[in-house]
Amino acid sequence: MSKSERPSQLFRNLNAKIASIPMIFTALVIFVGGTVWTVFYSFTNSKLLPRLHFVGLDQYYRLWATPRWLISIENLLIYGVLSLVFSLVIGFLLAALLDQKIRFEDTFRTIFLYPFALSFIVTGLVWQWLLNPEFGIQGVVRSLGWTSFSFNPLYDSSIVIYGILIAALWQGTGLIMCLMLAGLRGIDEDIWKAARVDGIPTWKTYLFIIIPMMRPVFITTLVIVASNIVRVYDLVVAQTSGGPGIASEVPAKYVYDYMFFAQNLGQGFAASTMMLLSVIIVIVPWAYLEFGGKKRV
Repeated sequence: MSKSERPSQLFRNLNAKIASIPMIFTALVIFVGGTVWTVFYSFTNSKLLPRLHFVGLDQYYRLWATPRWLISIENLLIYGVLSLVFSLVIGFLLAALLDQKIRFEDTFRTIFLYPFALSFIVTGLVWQWLLNPEFGIQGVVRSLGWTSFSFNPLYDSSIVIYGILIAALWQGTGLIMCLMLAGLRGIDEDIWKAARVDGIPTWKTYLFIIIPMMRPVFITTLVIVASNIVRVYDLVVAQTSGGPGIASEVPAKYVYDYMFFAQNLGQGFAASTMMLLSVIIVIVPWAYLEFGGKKRV
């Protein structure tokens, strides 16, 4: 590009560039500035108010020595892995079924997507009622004669995280289904015709042809699900408030409680920084797969 062409390139789409200034400013000041501020004060012993009294890595040592934080990490790992696997599998299977041009497809799509329109608090309260041992699923089944039936995950500390997982899958699977369905509808029909002509079974066509072609959709879906996993909070508060005891504690609730109830900002900032690190672990591979691969091509 010659020097004479550079000014014209600079002023191309000038209105769009000017309109994006407020968003860029917001991102730099609010998000980047707030992140740097949080990380900076995580190395202090701030309590009720931030204060510049540095204690090095003491907050992080204390954080990883706290049983409550360790339980929250364990819950996040269990919830995250199962949520990721089941939401992708169920979402893809539902999308594959709807892609068969079935009758009342719009109705089924609306039914599956409707839970996503609800807030996490509403979803949590609904499933708190459904999983209540007295008048929920367990109570209904026992009233039908199966008096030995037991299904009360929210009141059992060993499986409470699975009760929260059920509510999360019910709400979020519909969105995954729509993303997968959009990806399936983008597949050229000639590919399906060629597979049928070659006598390739349907499941092999999906596994070895269709799914690899949907790689961008899977990557985008993976990032969306992973980001929701890291910041799960509302469902836990609505269903269990972290109980029984601290059995369903998650990192986001740990941060909130320490910053606003325990009045220990330094500890809350340290936990927030660890959550930020987990988000970076998700974002960096995504950015590499999305943009790094394109540069090589």
